[in-house]
Amino acid sequence: MNTLPLIASLAPDAPAAAQRPPLYRSLMALALGLSLLCLFWMPFETRQVAGVPVFLKPLKFAISFATLFGTLALLETRLTAQVREGWVYRLTGLVMAAAFLTEMAYLIWQAARGEASHFNLSTPFHTFMYRSVMGGGALALVAGIGVIGWLARRDAGARLGPALREGIWLGFLASSLLTLVIAGRLSTGTGPFTGIHPPGAPTIPFFGWSGVTGDLRPAHFLSLHAMQVLPLVGLWLDRRLPARAKGFTRLAALVYAMLTLAVFAQALAGWPLIAL
Repeated sequence: MNTLPLIASLAPDAPAAAQRPPLYRSLMALALGLSLLCLFWMPFETRQVAGVPVFLKPLKFAISFATLFGTLALLETRLTAQVREGWVYRLTGLVMAAAFLTEMAYLIWQAARGEASHFNLSTPFHTFMYRSVMGGGALALVAGIGVIGWLARRDAGARLGPALREGIWLGFLASSLLTLVIAGRLSTGTGPFTGIHPPGAPTIPFFGWSGVTGDLRPAHFLSLHAMQVLPLVGLWLDRRLPARAKGFTRLAALVYAMLTLAVFAQALAGWPLIAL
């Protein structure tokens, strides 16, 4: 499939780019910079946490944040000035920015100390940071995704085809709701595994997902990235099947949600995503 028309259609036009508030673009650039910093430092770092390099977690989170804010920056170019300049949109962006900065600061600080950031309840301070600060920040981020998806759906003047609009709304909504369910379950335990993952047991490269027992992170990954997958599906359908695009986008959203929940159920049952 020729993807050039899809990529070109996502590029901002000159007037929109000139009027665009730089918040999400700036946050994307900062997240990319942090990911490069972590990537540069990793070869010089020998310490590990839970069997992986200490800066691997900040690296993965920085890449995830860059993807999140890059998606929002692209959407921003298609929204009307009235929505972009509204207090709901601006406040949502500021809250998400604060959550991002706080979470990345704690992740990097803990990595520099050679300590875990997630599931670290070793002291009252670490418990507060994990349960309240990082947990609250995660809630703010997923709620913000849902708010922006709702604003995009209601923005009648936005440069969005019917299926793309539906894909954004359903993708952002799915990311918010599915992440609340899966991350909520993830945060109640002492780790991402639902069974026993012995030290040194095989894992899926880079991701670190268990190859021998249930792991909640694959479902969490799918829930987070519904906001990228479903808008791209809608954009493609607007071009290829315009007469049925909106209905097929809804069907794609249903299939994606069912797949995510199936992977979640698989983890709860104690089965690995891929047995290694």
